[in-house]
Amino acid sequence: MRSSIEPLRIRHFRALWTAAVFSNVGSFLHAVAASWAMLELTGSPLWVGLMAASTTLPLLFLALPAGAIADLVDRRRVLLIAQSIMGAAAIAMAVTWYLDIVGPGLLLGLGLVLGVGLALNQPSWQAMVPDLVPRGMVADAVALNSVAFNVARAVGPALGGLLVAVSGPGLAFAINAFSFIGVIAVVFTFRKAAPGDIGDETVGSAIAVGLRYARYTAPFRRLLAIAASFAVTSAVVQSLLPNVTQDALNSGASTYGYLLGAMGVGALGGAFTRSYGLARLGRSMVPLSMTAFGIAGTIVGISRSLALTFVAMLLAGVCWVWSLATLNATVQLMTPQWVRGRAMSLYTFAFVGFLPIGSIVGGALGSVIGAAEAVAAMSIGTVALGLTFARIGIPALGENAPSAPPEDWDTQPHHAHMRGGPVMVINTWVISHHQLEELLGVMNELRQVRLRTGANHWTLYRNADDPHRMSEFMQLATWEDHIRQHHRIDAAAVAVIRRASTFDTSGGPKTRHLVAVPVDPDELPAWEELVSAHDDLHASDGSIPLDAADPVRAGG
Repeated sequence: MRSSIEPLRIRHFRALWTAAVFSNVGSFLHAVAASWAMLELTGSPLWVGLMAASTTLPLLFLALPAGAIADLVDRRRVLLIAQSIMGAAAIAMAVTWYLDIVGPGLLLGLGLVLGVGLALNQPSWQAMVPDLVPRGMVADAVALNSVAFNVARAVGPALGGLLVAVSGPGLAFAINAFSFIGVIAVVFTFRKAAPGDIGDETVGSAIAVGLRYARYTAPFRRLLAIAASFAVTSAVVQSLLPNVTQDALNSGASTYGYLLGAMGVGALGGAFTRSYGLARLGRSMVPLSMTAFGIAGTIVGISRSLALTFVAMLLAGVCWVWSLATLNATVQLMTPQWVRGRAMSLYTFAFVGFLPIGSIVGGALGSVIGAAEAVAAMSIGTVALGLTFARIGIPALGENAPSAPPEDWDTQPHHAHMRGGPVMVINTWVISHHQLEELLGVMNELRQVRLRTGANHWTLYRNADDPHRMSEFMQLATWEDHIRQHHRIDAAAVAVIRRASTFDTSGGPKTRHLVAVPVDPDELPAWEELVSAHDDLHASDGSIPLDAADPVRAGG
């Protein structure tokens, strides 16, 4: 237990965690009130599903820009803006409810505004965790954030149900609005957070680099697919719970709150037992937890007993946290610092962004076959997913963590405003034909290194006039992008580069750089500054040596 709460000894993390507990309680009050308010206004499972989806639907459109922003600018400022947006949306809901001027469309619209703030908040919030605690505490910090969320889940829904039953949704909206003040106050005391990447990169370029990182990092890509599919099939358990409570259990808002609270209590237990479960189940923990969640959801759908449904929600809470806290920590630990904001935005997109799809599909299905039946049907799909993932396997926690840079890796200072591009980098080997098959295997690894660290395109060519001469061509948008690429090299990338270098039979492969030259002489880059900084990087980061005859180095 002591090691699991170690991050709370760090002042900034402890303050943010405490504020997050109260803010999350407010968010659960709000979620219960919003869903029940929509049920009162419409009585429609589809409208209730849309309301449940409204706060997360903007993630489908804003997660990637928000992740790029988290890597490029001060995360502290991003969090302040995002929290203010969410607080303003909650205030507007409270005011319009008390003035009795809210309808289904306005309520849904304000939910979407709150979702915009959430979309902006999530990547910076998650990417900031490794900035607040040492790397060895990241997994524990992620689990503690799950505790903060699930303490609120255990308390918030029950309080929300009571508030709605006694005072109506307006008070819950107002309390949520005030709950954002604590987070804003804590974040305001933080020092300016350094961006994850270096240089003046545009948001569009940063998004493209993040997408290429995901595309050419197979373990990360697999985690995204797992998170997205689980989100679609599991969302219905919570999104249609108001309808199940009313239609299948013949109960009201307070019972709905108690059932959500049961899931929160289970999730809280799951947060504190996750390490125990991981030690016993290992890499099977996530797929088995998903399978058990599906079984619990199926019971919720077919049960007509409040006690049985309560127990099923407890089980669902445990499995929810065992699955998601482990997936989240795995993503945080496997991604390097320079792309962490974008990686977390993609993870958020894959899970939270796909939750509304599951809510909408579940709501539409519930309108046809009934809410309880829809919960059971989609939960059976979750069982199938868990069994499938257990068979194919998933990355384990810490298994693909980025290695520290080698001891001799030390990027040299360089000019921040270097110009020039597009850039074509050509590395040429003279090889023995007996090594061709082995070389191609290493070249495939090298291709993935180049593309996930910033290259736009990569191709391997064989010289038609000299078949023993092989050349890799990689293209980057600007010279600054190529310099930035050097800073993204880690020990694993250096190992691949050095293995590739061993195939050359002529004393080492040679590198040439082609930089697009603008026609206007006034726009020519400062060649000597560009080449000087770049030579220093090649000498220190394990890259293939420059060819002494390279005309770029010579100023030609």
